[in-house]
Amino acid sequence: MNLKEVEAAEPGDIVVLSGIEEVKIGDTICTREHPKPLKRITVDEPTISMEFTINTSPLSGKEGKIVQSGKIRERLIKETLKNVAIRFEQTEDRERFIVKGRGEFQMAILIETMRREGFELSVGRPKVIYKHLNGTMLEPIETLFVDCDEHFLGVVTEKLSIRKGRLTNLVNNQSGRIRAEFSIPSRALIGYRDEFLTDTKGTGIMNTLFAGYEPFRGDFPTRFTGSIVSDRQGNSVSYALYHLEPRGRLFIVPGEPVYEGMIIGEHNKTVDISANPSKEKKLTNIRAAGKDESTVCSPVQPMTLERAINFIKDDEMVEVTPQSIRLYKKTLSVKKRKHKNGLN
Repeated sequence: MNLKEVEAAEPGDIVVLSGIEEVKIGDTICTREHPKPLKRITVDEPTISMEFTINTSPLSGKEGKIVQSGKIRERLIKETLKNVAIRFEQTEDRERFIVKGRGEFQMAILIETMRREGFELSVGRPKVIYKHLNGTMLEPIETLFVDCDEHFLGVVTEKLSIRKGRLTNLVNNQSGRIRAEFSIPSRALIGYRDEFLTDTKGTGIMNTLFAGYEPFRGDFPTRFTGSIVSDRQGNSVSYALYHLEPRGRLFIVPGEPVYEGMIIGEHNKTVDISANPSKEKKLTNIRAAGKDESTVCSPVQPMTLERAINFIKDDEMVEVTPQSIRLYKKTLSVKKRKHKNGLN
């Protein structure tokens, strides 16, 4: 690609500006003699915010090339220059940043891009951006468009009604598929995309459009399970994981490194439990009648970035490296978590 000076540029041309600083998308560059700006491009306001920090887990710095907070800050600011839907905010803590966007899927794309570039960082759960007007709390509302087979309409409507969604339009052309429109809070869509694909057997299509802010519609349950948390550092073994399988769904396989506070699975009940994934079988001088073949662990579904972001609670973080995705508690120590929750 060769660069050359030009006197004028037409729509569609790619130009490089020199001598003009702080240019943003939507600005109009005109002469001093004829200052007539064009109508500014309007972009929907961010509805979701996420916390970005350096990786503070015991395994930090082992897999990523770029781990410094300054490098992460520069990369996030660079993203805002070319992505008009992303907003960046610096907090009082120099190692903690707030990034705002249009949805958790957009955030996941940004995190995955940084991960492939060699960054190593931690991110928190997506949070909805609320507004207050005359003492009333307002929340962002989305218009949800659903296209699915007609016999999936029941389960989709049921799930969305639990999440404070309202059916506003339904079209059935007797073709076997229906099109439905819902008015639903933005917070209700966090983690729902994967659930929607499961309920519709992968044949459903959903799209959203920002509709504005409305009064808060009330709370609803988002997660009915707890976390299985490692209580020590080491390497997981099949003997310990085999005996943990009845307690819930595991996220790790034998041989993976673990540390205190790392989330190794999803508990069947609503409470969190601590477990030792590196516990080995006690050896004796008595020969056992059976073999260790019965300790073969069930296959584990690999943890993806989207699943991790949607799974964590407010007191949990996702550790993102170029090679691994791990979940951990913000307070790693078991004793400190018990003391924080008022337990002895």
